[in-house]
Amino acid sequence: MNCRQLWMDVYKERLTQGLLLRLGILLTAVCVSIYVYLETGWRSTPAPLAAGHHAHSCKKCGQYSKSKQVFAEPWEQDRGIKKRISYVHTLKKDNPAGKRDGDKDDPSLPCCPPPRPHRMAPRWRIHMEPWASESHSLEDEARRFLNYITTPQVSCTSLPSEEATQEGNKEAWTVCLDPKYSLTHRVQRKHCRVYSFGLGVDDRSLELSLARSGCEVHCFDPSLKQPHLQQDEMWLHRLSVDWRDPNPAIVAQNQYTNTKKLATIFNDFGHRQVDVLKADMESAEWKILENLVLEGILDTIGQLLVELHLHWAGFEVGGDDPSVVRYWFSLLKELENAGFRLFHVHNDPAKPHLFLHKNVFNASSAYTLSWVNTHWKP
Repeated sequence: MNCRQLWMDVYKERLTQGLLLRLGILLTAVCVSIYVYLETGWRSTPAPLAAGHHAHSCKKCGQYSKSKQVFAEPWEQDRGIKKRISYVHTLKKDNPAGKRDGDKDDPSLPCCPPPRPHRMAPRWRIHMEPWASESHSLEDEARRFLNYITTPQVSCTSLPSEEATQEGNKEAWTVCLDPKYSLTHRVQRKHCRVYSFGLGVDDRSLELSLARSGCEVHCFDPSLKQPHLQQDEMWLHRLSVDWRDPNPAIVAQNQYTNTKKLATIFNDFGHRQVDVLKADMESAEWKILENLVLEGILDTIGQLLVELHLHWAGFEVGGDDPSVVRYWFSLLKELENAGFRLFHVHNDPAKPHLFLHKNVFNASSAYTLSWVNTHWKP
């Protein structure tokens, strides 16, 4: 009996020691795994840097770079060096003080590239101006709109001569050559560019005058038979402007479907800006102007010459008559908010006096308006 009890005590003691040993080994393995995980994560994760951190902390950046190179592969080291060299070159190029002082440290320079600026959200609709009156009547909206388009906002003393507009209606299309605006200086340096959009245009006297003055003139007409043609010192293109790009899945059925947005035309021709944009789009001008506003293209245009058609609402412009006129007025106010000022107004007395199919204040059905961008800096 005593031997059996002694054997049981020895068995329990050995069992307890075995369990404790296994538990110790398990805890040791867990601790080692946690240590390896933390050590690997610390080595692979770059140290956080605050945005806008100045050059006085660059020593820490250098120390971190050295410690990181110990664990990096050779190709990773070369790539990191190229990135740092590229960034240093960028700083020296953009900072004139760095060019003057050579290797002297500038405390205003950040240690690392600053974060990219937050981009503005795209616009989906224009800002609608308040109603002209509480009654929302067509008469009140039309009176405000007509007063707005027939009142020049700035004076322009240097208009083209009568020779430049001797064909067609006198001074229907004109540009502002006032010295306080940049077009006259651009013409003198022969660095100006002109875009002219129309359909079967017969009167190109203004374009020809600017071309003979040294401007690069591009006339866009989708009714042309050839894709591109040089004639009378001007370039002619079988293309026109629209408020949307064509659907690539739809095959063009006729020649008049060769249209693109102005931003797309700029990209195709490799142009970033145009000194003068002239457009007679036969009632498509409202949606085209809206596209220029929403896509932020207005700041690339120096002067804007547009013929407005008022006998109907225009392509894809809906709503009752007061809402349509309010939309027209709001769209032109967007031009004013972008820095455009009206300097010339012309209406052809031979045109019928129709305003949305009605005779409202004896208004003409078409007005040619000319704006100059007072914020434009080519």
